[in-house]
Amino acid sequence: MTVWTPALVEERLAEAAFVLRRLPEPRRQGYFSTWPAVLHSFGDKVGQEPKPMRVLPSPQAISRMEETLTWTACLEPVDGRIVWMKAHGERWKEICWSAGLHRSAAHQHWQFGLAVIALTLNKRRFNRNLSKQRVIALASGA
Repeated sequence: MTVWTPALVEERLAEAAFVLRRLPEPRRQGYFSTWPAVLHSFGDKVGQEPKPMRVLPSPQAISRMEETLTWTACLEPVDGRIVWMKAHGERWKEICWSAGLHRSAAHQHWQFGLAVIALTLNKRRFNRNLSKQRVIALASGA
């Protein structure tokens, strides 16, 4: 059984965000085109950049991503938004602007969110009235 730490939670959230980016775009059902497919000749393709190949994620990665998507349900909305924005690789400047917080406060909310997720996954009980610093210390000492 894995003992979850905030660092492991952060890695799993980053992996889930990466898998979400690699999934194909959803398509609306019922819409189609009656135009024939365009066939390009060799002269049309000369000088064009090749399209990058899209590698689809494995079924195991998709399963881990689906499990990870439910983890932020136990967080406050602002904490969940900060945790997901950081997992998607957003810069602190955009996170702070979106949340309306200073850099240090946004970082503390992010650490608190990771700590609450780690404690919840470890099935450790903690008082929700504790300060953010105390919860972060409790999770890092796990």
